[in-house]
Amino acid sequence: MLAGGLHVESSLGGFSIDAPRVASDPAGLAAAEVVLVAVKAHQVRDAARLAAPLVAPGTAVIPLQNGVEAPAMLAEVLGDACVLGGLCKIFSTALGPGHIRHVGFEPAILFGELGRANTDRVARIHGAFASAKGMKVVAPDDVEAALWEKCLFVAPLGAVGAMTRQPAGVIRGVAETRQILRAAMEEFAAVARGRGVAVSNDAVERSLKMVDALPPEATASMQRDIAEGRPSELDYQVGTIVRFGRECGVAVPVTETIYGALLPYELQARGELESPTAAKAKD
Repeated sequence: MLAGGLHVESSLGGFSIDAPRVASDPAGLAAAEVVLVAVKAHQVRDAARLAAPLVAPGTAVIPLQNGVEAPAMLAEVLGDACVLGGLCKIFSTALGPGHIRHVGFEPAILFGELGRANTDRVARIHGAFASAKGMKVVAPDDVEAALWEKCLFVAPLGAVGAMTRQPAGVIRGVAETRQILRAAMEEFAAVARGRGVAVSNDAVERSLKMVDALPPEATASMQRDIAEGRPSELDYQVGTIVRFGRECGVAVPVTETIYGALLPYELQARGELESPTAAKAKD
């Protein structure tokens, strides 16, 4: 980005920053008021260790990962006091270094205190972000429920998309495939409730309506990562539900099947399982 700038394409209005203020090592930077953690879920702990010099008393750290475990992973490294719950709602693709394409609905960022009422720091951050154009800013009363409701939307969509190798328009349009998607969403909601999270009664129906509103060609980031042979968030979006389901005694047979079907791709991407093509090439 130092060489080529930052460029965002969007039907809602793109923009470019020719000389963004970026650094590869935060150790030389001053402590920050707010740190947004915008890496993949499997990179959160490493990012937390890298970002530690930015965190001082009063710093708020907001994770924006898919899944529901990022706040706990950040707290392991940085402590509970600085970590908020957070998420973003956006469909976008990195076309290259510093080049992003956004499609679909208006982006949104949501954040709030975990396990307690929102505080003055949440109100201050909300006020600062609310001035940004083209982005919705929300401080929900229950950010943990918001995290789970996003997870039960994006994780089943990405998982079913990766398993079928089809975009949203096909997944929602084939009755049998749509039923797999619905069943996975229902299992995610059941696990959330099994863990005491107050997801709304209509969370699955609202998620399906959001899938119906997506551009037909839309795909989730986990699906794209798996299809392109990169390490993905499979363990943090789908594997989490399998593990949490076992812990709280909630059966998730559809999610377990999807996870088992996709796990070989993930292991190959991590270099933990040799692909048949590579093995044949050696022969």
